[in-house]
Amino acid sequence: MRTTQNHQPKNIEAFKQNLLLWSQQFDDVVWLDSNNHNDEYSSYDAVLAVDAFTAIRTDYFDAFERLKDYQLSVNDWIFGYLAYDLKNTTERLKSENLDGLDFPDLYFFQPKKLFLFKGNQVEIQYLKMVDDEIADDLLSVNSCVSLSAVETSQNPIKIKLRIHKDDYFDKVTKMLTHIHRGDIYEANFCQEFYAENSEINPLETFKKLNAISRPPFASFFKFEDKYMMSASPERYIKKTGTKVISQPIKGTAKRSEDKAEDLRLAEELSKDPKERSENIMIVDLVRNDLSHTACKGSVEVKELCKVYSFLQVHQMISTIQSKVQPETYPVDIIKTTFPMGSMTGAPKISAMKIIENLEETKRGLYSGSVGYFAPNGDFDFNVIIRSILYNETKKYISYSVGGAITAKSDPLKEYEECLIKAKAMREALED
Repeated sequence: MRTTQNHQPKNIEAFKQNLLLWSQQFDDVVWLDSNNHNDEYSSYDAVLAVDAFTAIRTDYFDAFERLKDYQLSVNDWIFGYLAYDLKNTTERLKSENLDGLDFPDLYFFQPKKLFLFKGNQVEIQYLKMVDDEIADDLLSVNSCVSLSAVETSQNPIKIKLRIHKDDYFDKVTKMLTHIHRGDIYEANFCQEFYAENSEINPLETFKKLNAISRPPFASFFKFEDKYMMSASPERYIKKTGTKVISQPIKGTAKRSEDKAEDLRLAEELSKDPKERSENIMIVDLVRNDLSHTACKGSVEVKELCKVYSFLQVHQMISTIQSKVQPETYPVDIIKTTFPMGSMTGAPKISAMKIIENLEETKRGLYSGSVGYFAPNGDFDFNVIIRSILYNETKKYISYSVGGAITAKSDPLKEYEECLIKAKAMREALED
């Protein structure tokens, strides 16, 4: 049974920053922040979940069945992530590439302490509260020192490329051969940037990354010695009642400080035949994925190839909606749509096989998803892109970027697009 209390901070932004700093004492932390990109689908402006009461961690084997059992038995809020390699539990696929991070394939926890932000109000929910625990914690939050006082590593971080430029061109050419032969129409090809024997302050790094991009699906995740700092602009899937939406991103253009030039770049993206074809192919894939659990005839495209502007880039986003029966299990909706089409390709299974053969790194949490299930079965999950992953014990830092390869792809332009996407992560790791 949860104890609920409403709180109205004098300064909501200062309270958020103090709360994030206070949360670092716990082994399990999930912070989700919309950065005030409120749209018709938003439930909360921000959410913090900390301190596991129960948890589930597993590799891909029977992962969705185990998650369903856990979600049904707990019948409460659960927060966590789905790694990309859960693909291996739904299809006859494998993940044999190098893994420098060692994240489990799936991890969810039931938080003892939960903070739900909406407007200038915070709804606080505590599980099995002891005495005046909420009041005591609020006192601790408000007395937190500023993040600038936290000691950080002074050593510069040397970023390495897992795939160098010439090798990248060669691999994209092989991908194009598969496309021209008809094996696939499109595939998302990714490459890793990494640093070994390096240390960072995860929360400070997240704050830098978030300040650079201010995306609608920012997230900070801590699980023991493993961290994710994400500036994701993309929602994977959300369920509200019997309505399900998915919002794939396909199509990227750089921003310009010159207003007229910036508008021209956004307009060119909206009309670019290659970018539109990328997006539409994934829209078709998402429509098919949603149809597995949708009521007959309920899958529809609400918004097609609309350009949204973020601090770093312009992005082309579509919104697909379906309706499910009230008795449909929430985890089944995830299972039949995961991994998200924007990070795989079409046809999905063939694309994932080719991706595995050409990429050098196990994706793990990258191009997976972090989010939550609510007690009523609603859920909301992002796409883990524009993200930094960190194993504190191994002192290993990683971020990956990718792009959709289609028949019209130019390897040089694809490589340049990857560098644009990598810019925010690189800047966040610089002193």
